[in-house]
Amino acid sequence: MEVSDAKNLKALGVENAKLGKLRAEQMMDVSTLKEMPGKNFRGPVRGVAPWIGP
Repeated sequence: MEVSDAKNLKALGVENAKLGKLRAEQMMDVSTLKEMPGKNFRGPVRGVAPWIGP
C-alpha cells in the first residue's frame, strides 16, 4: 500500500463516519415524526392567558 492509498483510505473512513452520523440523525427525525400524529399539540398552555383576537 502506497502513501496515497493510505491517505485515500483515511479520507474514505472520515467520510463514512460523517455519513453514518447523518443517517443516524435522519433515522431519529423519522422516528420522531412517526410518533407525532398521536400527540395533541392544540391543548392550552399552562400559565399563559388565552389569546383574544382583535
